[in-house]
Amino acid sequence: MGMGYLILAGAIMLFSWLVSSRLKSKFEHYSKLHLQNGMSGAEIAEKMLADNGIRDVRVISTPGRLTDHYNPADKTVNLSEAVYNQRNAAAAAVAAHECGHAVQHAVGYQWLTMRSKLVPVVNVASSYMQWILLAGILMIKTFPGLLLVGIIIFAATTLFSIVTLPVEYDASNRALAWLENKRMLTPQEQAGAKDSLKWAARTYVVAALGSIATLLYYISIYMGGRRD
Repeated sequence: MGMGYLILAGAIMLFSWLVSSRLKSKFEHYSKLHLQNGMSGAEIAEKMLADNGIRDVRVISTPGRLTDHYNPADKTVNLSEAVYNQRNAAAAAVAAHECGHAVQHAVGYQWLTMRSKLVPVVNVASSYMQWILLAGILMIKTFPGLLLVGIIIFAATTLFSIVTLPVEYDASNRALAWLENKRMLTPQEQAGAKDSLKWAARTYVVAALGSIATLLYYISIYMGGRRD
C-alpha cells in the first residue's frame, strides 16, 4: 500500500501541476480578450448582484492574485485587484462566479450552507491535524486510538473538499447562465469565460481526489497497525 500510495500521490501531484499550469495559461490568454461592453470585473459583479435582487452584498477589491472569494459572514464579493479593475473575459468569468456564490447564499443553496457549517471545524482541524496524525503513526503499536482520532479529523477536511465541488460547479453554472441570458458577452467572450471556469473547477476536483487518497492511506496504516 505504501508504494501504491506513493505512485497514486505522484500521479495526483502531476495532474494537479498540469491543471494549475493549464489554468494559468487559460487566464493569461483570456485576459487579453477585452470585453466589447467595456465593463470591469467590479461592474460585472455589481450588475449581476442587482439583476438577482441582491442589495446587501458589497463588491470590494482585495490584494493579491487569485484571491477572489465570496465571504458569507460579511456579505462581500472580494475580487483581486486585477479582476476588479480589468475589462476582459477572464475578469468577467471570475467576477460572475463569485457573485454566483452570493446568489447561492441568498437562495439558501444547501451545499453552500453545509460547507459554511464545516468551515469552523476545518479551521480547527487544520491547526492540529498533522501533529495528531504524525504522533498517531509513531504510536500506532501502543496507542492506535490516537491515529483514529487523526483520521476522523482528516475525514472532516476531506468531506469539506468533496462538498466544495457542487458549490463551485453550481456557482460557475449560475455565472455562465446569467452572462448568456443577459447577453453580457459576445459569443467569443462567452466561450472564453466558460473555458476559464472549467479549468478553475478542475483544481477543486484534483484537491478532492488528493484528499480522498490521503485519507485512504491513513486508514490503511491504522488497519495494518491493528492487525499486527
